[in-house]
Parts: sequence; structure tokens; C-alpha cells
Amino acid sequence: MRKLDRTDIGILNSLQENARITNADLARSVNLSPTPCFNRVKAMEELGLIRQQVTLLDPELLGLHVNVFIHVSLEKQIEEALHVFEAAIADRPEVMECYLMAGDPDYLLRVLVPTIQSLERFLLDFLTKVPGVANIRSSFALKQVRYKTALPLPANGLTLGN
Repeated sequence: MRKLDRTDIGILNSLQENARITNADLARSVNLSPTPCFNRVKAMEELGLIRQQVTLLDPELLGLHVNVFIHVSLEKQIEEALHVFEAAIADRPEVMECYLMAGDPDYLLRVLVPTIQSLERFLLDFLTKVPGVANIRSSFALKQVRYKTALPLPANGLTLGN
């Protein structure tokens, strides 16, 4: 197990806020010199703490206006049915998130599409045809009140594996 100290947490918080920060600016923000800062980042990447760096786009500016949460119940909650469903949605670009849920429904999807018509096509042409799907319910998001990608990290450090 490896312990993350306050400096590691500071590095991670800074990278979550701005993945494009230069190593020099990152080092300065956590009171390190550039080489030790770079080595800490590299070590956290090797541990798998930093999975990837992405660019967040504005869905509204890109014409993706319909944000919908879809509750999916399966006919049977057996392992094979779960695998079939998960494989079916794995490559669907409009599925932004998918969670296997405890209780009802079996899955919760967040789907982002340009129009109600494109949502209808997704539901009728794809989701209703996935083997084992028993019930589909949709809830439309009227407004996004909060959205964040940064994970809440403890300020005083943490031991990995806990």
C-alpha cells in the first residue's frame, strides 16, 4: 500500500481542475521543484490513479440538447443477461454513463442526444431490441444544476487500498 500525502493530494486536485497545467506551474502550486513533482505524477500514473486526461466539451454548443436518464429492467437478472445487455450498449456513443443498480431498475443509463426524435430512434431501433430488456422508463433532465468530474479527495492524505 502507498500513502498519498498532502502534496500528492494537491497535485491530484490541481490536475483534476486543469489537466493541461504545465509541470512547472503544477510544481509551483504544491511548493515542489519540477523534477520531484514530475516524478510524483509519473508514480501516480504507474499506480493507475491517473487513468487518462480528457477534454470536456460543451454539449449544448455541440447541439446535444436532450439529456435523459433511462431506467432499464431486464426479464431475468442472471449473469448471461447482464453480459448481453452490457455488451449491447458498450459501443453506443449516446450512452454517456451506465450503472448496474441494486434494486429496481437493473440499469440506469444517461443518454445524450440532439433531439427527441433521435431519442425515439435510440429507444425504438436499438434499446427495445436488446435481448432480455423487459421495461424501459425515461426521465428527462430539465436543467443541469451541478456537474463535476473532480473526485472529492481528503485534504490530509490517504492510504491507497482502503
